[in-house]
Amino acid sequence: MKILLIYPYPLYDRFQEEDIKAVPMGVYYVGAVLKENHYDVEVLNWYDIHKTPEMITKVLVENKPDIIGFSILNANRWGGIEIAQIAKQIDPNVKIVFGGVAASFLWQHFLKHFPQVDFIVIGEGEYTFLNLVKLIEEKNYEDIDNIKGIAFRKNGKITRTEDPEAIQNLDELPIPAKYFEYQHIAFTRGCPWKCTFCGSPEFWGHKIRFHSPENFVRHLELLHNRGVTFFYFSDDNFTINKNKVIEICKGILEKKLKIVWVAISRVNYVDEDIFYWMRKAGCIQISYGVESGSERIRGLLSKEVATDQIDKAFALTHKYGLLSRAYFIYGSPEESWETIQDTIDLIHQIKPLICVLYILEIYPGTRLYLDFQEKFNVTDDIWLKQIEGICYFETDSNLSQETVFAFGKTLREEFYNNIHHFVESVDLIDKEEFFEMHSDFLSRLGMTFSHGDYSKVEAIKDKNEIAERLFMKSLSYYPNHRACLGLGIIKQKRKEFEESVKILSEGVRLFPESEELKLCLGISYMNLKDYNRAISYLVKLKHSKEAGCYIEQCHAQL
Repeated sequence: MKILLIYPYPLYDRFQEEDIKAVPMGVYYVGAVLKENHYDVEVLNWYDIHKTPEMITKVLVENKPDIIGFSILNANRWGGIEIAQIAKQIDPNVKIVFGGVAASFLWQHFLKHFPQVDFIVIGEGEYTFLNLVKLIEEKNYEDIDNIKGIAFRKNGKITRTEDPEAIQNLDELPIPAKYFEYQHIAFTRGCPWKCTFCGSPEFWGHKIRFHSPENFVRHLELLHNRGVTFFYFSDDNFTINKNKVIEICKGILEKKLKIVWVAISRVNYVDEDIFYWMRKAGCIQISYGVESGSERIRGLLSKEVATDQIDKAFALTHKYGLLSRAYFIYGSPEESWETIQDTIDLIHQIKPLICVLYILEIYPGTRLYLDFQEKFNVTDDIWLKQIEGICYFETDSNLSQETVFAFGKTLREEFYNNIHHFVESVDLIDKEEFFEMHSDFLSRLGMTFSHGDYSKVEAIKDKNEIAERLFMKSLSYYPNHRACLGLGIIKQKRKEFEESVKILSEGVRLFPESEELKLCLGISYMNLKDYNRAISYLVKLKHSKEAGCYIEQCHAQL
C-alpha cells in the first residue's frame, strides 16, 4: 500500500512562515511506526503548495496513494479539505484520514459536513493509525469498532470508538530520525496546567509523559548524523523536570554534539543550575508565556505565574547569555488601557530581547471555546466559515476591534522604541568558562539588528549602531567569526574601508577557512583601489561566482 502523510497549507499566508511551515512532530512518529511495519509511506510538507496548485494533482497522480493521512490544525483545515477533494476526484477509492488537534476536537464537524473525509484519528495517533491502515488493507471493516480512537460513518450515522490508553513509555515508539529529517523535537507529552486559551492539555492529557534522557539524546544524535545542527525543542515546558534536563545536557556534551537549540519554559521552572547546563549544551534561546502584565488578567486566563517569578526568570536568562523571548496576549477578558499599561510596565521591568504579541483567539479544545459555545449557544458549525480562529473581542461587547488593534500598536511601538535599552542592560555572568558563549550570544544579537529580523523594522532606530556595539562587546569576550564579519560589513557601509580591512584581516587570521571574510576583505581592498591585494583574497574563492565577478573588475582596473 502507498500511504501519504500530508501537512496542508493554511487559510492565510503569513508574513513570517516560521509558525506554520514545520510539519508537526507527531506526523513523523506516525510515519516511523508505519515504516517499522513495512509500509510504503511518504511525508509531504504542503504548507505552501497552494502557490503552485498544479503540483497537487501531479503528485497525487504520480504516487497513486491508497491512503492519505492529513495533519489538521485549525489554520490548515480548509487546505486539507481541498486537497482531499482533489484526491477523491482522481481516485474515489482513496481513503482520507484526518488527524491532529483540530480533527480531534472537531471530529463530528468534519464527518458531518465533508463526505471526502472517511475517518478521523482522535488524539495520540501512532498506533491508532497503524491499526486503521491494517484494517483498510485487509478490507476487514467488520472489526472497525475494535479500533480505539477513531471516528467514522456507519450505516449513515457518525460514530466514535472508545479512547485508547495513552502511550506511557514513549521510548517504545521508533525514533523517526531513522527515516526522516526535521528540526522540531519533543522530550515530553502532556501539560498539567489549565490555561483557558490552550488546547494542549486536552489533546495530550494533563499527565506529563517523558522520553528517557538517553532516548532523547539518541534522537538528537541521529538527526545530527543527518546534518541537522539547529533544533527547536517543542515541549510546552521543556524544563519541567530539572534533573532529566540536566541529564540531557550532559549527554549532549558527552557525545560532543555540536548543536544549537531553542526551548520553551515556564518562568517558575528555571534556575541557575538548569541554565548553566542548558547554555553549555548549546541552548541559545528560551521562550516564556508571560501573557499579560496584569496579574488579574493572568488569573482570568488561568496562567498561574507571579510577577516576581517572571522578573527572576528573565534576569537569569540574560545572565547566562540566552535570548529571552516573551509571549504576550492582548485583547483578553477585562483588558483596558490600564491593563495594557501594566503590560508595558512589565516589559520595561523584564526587558525581553524578543517580544511576540498576539490577539487572544478562541479555538476548539479550550475552556474559552466551551464558554463561548455556552454563552452564545454556538455549535461547531461556526467552523464552516472561512476563518482560522475567533478573536475574543468579537465575543465581548466591552472590546472593539479598533481598540484591540490600538492596544497592539501601542505595545509594539513601546517595545521597539526601547529595545536598545533592553539590549544594553544585559548583565552577563562574569565566569571565564562562559566567555566564548557570551561572545556567540552577543554576535547573534548584533546580527539580528544588522541583517536579521530587527534590520527590517523601521520603528527601531540606529540599528547599525546597536549592532556595532554588540559586535564590539562580543569581540571583547572572545574571537567570533560572526562579530568580525558583521563589524567589517558595517564599516564597509560607512565607507570606512581602512577600518574594515583592519577588522576583516584579523578575522581572516583567526578564521582562515572563512570564505565570507575573504570576500568582504577583498571588496574593502577594491574600494581602497588596492586591486592586487583584493585579488590575492578573492582568487582563493575558486567556487564563488560572486568572487569571479569581482576578480574580473580588479583585472580591468589593473
